[in-house]
Amino acid sequence: MSRRNPKGRDINGIVLLDKDTGLSSNAALQKVKRLFFAKKAGHTGSLDPLASGILPICLGQATKVAQFLLDDDKRYFVRGKLGEITDTGDCEGVVTKTQEYTHLDEAIIKQVAMSFVGDILQVPPMYSALKKDGQPLYKLARQGIEIERPARPVTIHAIEFISYEKGVVTLDVSCSKGTYIRSLIQDIGDTLGCGAHVIELRRTGFAHIDISKTLKFSELEALSSDDYQSLDAHIFPSEDMLPSIQSVTLVAQQSIDIKYGRTIQSDFKGEQHTVKLFDLDQQFLGIGELTQDGVIAPKRLFV
Repeated sequence: MSRRNPKGRDINGIVLLDKDTGLSSNAALQKVKRLFFAKKAGHTGSLDPLASGILPICLGQATKVAQFLLDDDKRYFVRGKLGEITDTGDCEGVVTKTQEYTHLDEAIIKQVAMSFVGDILQVPPMYSALKKDGQPLYKLARQGIEIERPARPVTIHAIEFISYEKGVVTLDVSCSKGTYIRSLIQDIGDTLGCGAHVIELRRTGFAHIDISKTLKFSELEALSSDDYQSLDAHIFPSEDMLPSIQSVTLVAQQSIDIKYGRTIQSDFKGEQHTVKLFDLDQQFLGIGELTQDGVIAPKRLFV
């Protein structure tokens, strides 16, 4: 009789994957899920096949905190090609228009790029996972259908101008959730009057996570063994991935009530509505919602 559960292992936590280019986020997720033999898995913050970099993979109950990870800021290394507009906003698309750019110098390009720092309105690209009447926009785009997309507020926290050479501008961008770097590069190109598209994109930061904390799939694969111990050593506790959310420690009866889905009264006074819940043994119980009068309601429980 096989000792393996055919449905997978009940493991919980987050794997910080450095996704390779050419791989969809879902394909990367499935590879990691199979490697860890996890019963359940999900990813946060999809990356285009063109893009590489940080892709947190949530295993087991960690999928319950995925939505909270999505709310955090991101950081990207990006290279954009001036003078060419593509239908996808990146180099995987078809060039639809070319324009002159050689009259532009580094100073004006840097000035325009820096003008996007701050709170801006951004139109999401058609080639995105946003949905219209339940249909992803990229599926409509592949049918040649383009719909009007309302501009959305996003924040560009900082742009580091790295270089400009032979029509290629290289930037390091720190931004809020919901920011499309392809749209940013397109908007910079439009402002310069020459158009632009992304030719390289790498997510180097995700909340407090730096790219140095990640492993490529090939590195994870090299750790594979029958007992999974070497792989499991690279699973981060879910609560460690949410440093910006305040923690509340519950006494015994409060922990029991929360586990049964009841609201509890707390003396905790915090600045946030969302809190991490722990019992007296510092076991992570899940996520709760805190009201101004100290009532905590369970939102995502790990029990």
